[in-house]
Amino acid sequence: MKDKLTEIISLCKRRGFVFSSCDIYGGLSAVWDYGPLGVLLKKNIKDIWWRTYVEKRGDIVGLDSSIVMSEPVFLASGHLESFTDLLVDCKSCKKRFKKEELIQKEDKFFCPECGAEIEEVQPRQFNLMIKTYLGPLEESSKPVYLRPETAQGIFTNFKNVLDTMHKKIPFGIAQIGKAFRNEITTKTFIFRTREFEQMEIEYFVEPEKAEDYYHYWVEERKRWYIEELGISPKNLRVREHSLQELAHYAQACSDVEFNFPFSDKENWRELEGIANRGDFDLSSHAKLSKEDLSYFDPEKNRRYIPYVIEPSAGVDRTFLALISDAYCEEEVRGRVRVVLKLDKRVSPYKIAVFPLLKNRPELVELARKIYQDLSRDFVSIYDDTAAIGKLYRRQDEIGTPFCVTVDVESLEDKKVTVRDRDTMSQLRIDLDNLKNFFEDSLRC
Repeated sequence: MKDKLTEIISLCKRRGFVFSSCDIYGGLSAVWDYGPLGVLLKKNIKDIWWRTYVEKRGDIVGLDSSIVMSEPVFLASGHLESFTDLLVDCKSCKKRFKKEELIQKEDKFFCPECGAEIEEVQPRQFNLMIKTYLGPLEESSKPVYLRPETAQGIFTNFKNVLDTMHKKIPFGIAQIGKAFRNEITTKTFIFRTREFEQMEIEYFVEPEKAEDYYHYWVEERKRWYIEELGISPKNLRVREHSLQELAHYAQACSDVEFNFPFSDKENWRELEGIANRGDFDLSSHAKLSKEDLSYFDPEKNRRYIPYVIEPSAGVDRTFLALISDAYCEEEVRGRVRVVLKLDKRVSPYKIAVFPLLKNRPELVELARKIYQDLSRDFVSIYDDTAAIGKLYRRQDEIGTPFCVTVDVESLEDKKVTVRDRDTMSQLRIDLDNLKNFFEDSLRC
C-alpha cells in the first residue's frame, strides 16, 4: 500500500491542485505550479489570513513590496553573511545533502539516497540567496537578489508606512508574497521549495512589552489554524526553540508545527515561525542606510527603536497541511471512497451542479440555470461529463461540500437533491429556497 504522502501527491496532480513545473520538459526540481483547484485553495487561505489580520483589525496595515531587492538590504539583514547551509557531497551518487540529513551510525556517515559510506564529511557553506543583475550588461550592472523572505521589504518601508499612515505603536505591517531560496532538500513535495509564498506580519512594539506580545502571537497563530481554517488540534503543536537554534536576529522563537505525512523522518515539521526579532532589523537598516528608523511616542515623550514580533507563515505549507489534515479514505459499500474533508471556508468549490441525465436537454438546461444562479453568490462548478456516481466521487476528492442533482422529478416538483460531502445524506430542496439553504449551510 502506498504511503499517505504518495496518495496526496497523486490526488493533487490528478485533480488539478499541483503540477510539476515545466512538466512537458521533465519537470524542474523543487518548483511547482498550482492548477485550477490549487489556485482556488491558495486564494482562500490568503483571503482568510488577510481578512483576519488586516481587514478586521485596526492595528495592522498591508504592504506589497518588491521581490527584487538591492544588495545593501541583505548586508544589513545579515543574509549575505549567515544565510547558508552546510552541504556534503556523496561521491557515489553525486548528490548533495545537508549535513544533518546524513545517516549516522556510531562514528560513520552514510548517504541518505544510495546508502554509500561518506568517508570525509567536510561540509561546505552554500548561500541560499538567488543572485541576479539589473541592467543591460552583467559586467556593468550592480548585483541584486530575489528576496528570501518578505520581511525585509517591510523593514525598509517602516518609515514610509509610519509617515503616511500615522499609526501608533503597537501596530503591524502585513504582507503576502513570493520569496526564493536556492534550497537543496527537494524530496518533500511542496513543503520545501525554491519558490514559495509567505504570509508575514511584522508587529512593532515597545521593547519592555515585547515578551508579552510574543506570547500573544504564538497563541493567536495556533488559534487561527484551528478556528479559521478548521485544522484538527491533534495535528498541531507549539515547539519553542532552544538557545542553540535561535537565528542571529532572534531573542526568542517558537514554531507552530503540523504532523505532516512524511515517512522517512520525524513528521512534526514547522508550519509557521513566530519570532521576537528585538530591534535587530530596524537598527541594522538604520545604521547602514543612515536613515532614522526610530519611533517617537508623544504621550510618553520618548524616542526608541521598536522591537518586532514576527509571525511568518508559509502559504504552500499551509496548503499541504490542509490537504493532509483533510485527506480521508472510507469504505462505502465495499469500495474505497477518497474524500477531502476540507473546512467549507477553504474548499475550492462550495457547490457542484449536475443533471442526472445529460441526454435530456430539459434537465441540462435547468441544471445550467441553477449553476448560473448559484455562481453569483458561491464558487460553483457544473459537470455533466460522467455518470452521477463518478461525478460525486470527483467532488468528494476535491473537497466540495455540496452537490446539487437535477433529475426528472425536478421538472415537476421544482425541487433538487442536495448531497452532503461528509455524511453523503441527501435532501430535497425547493428551488426557491436553494440560495437560502446554502447561505445558512455555508455561513462562516
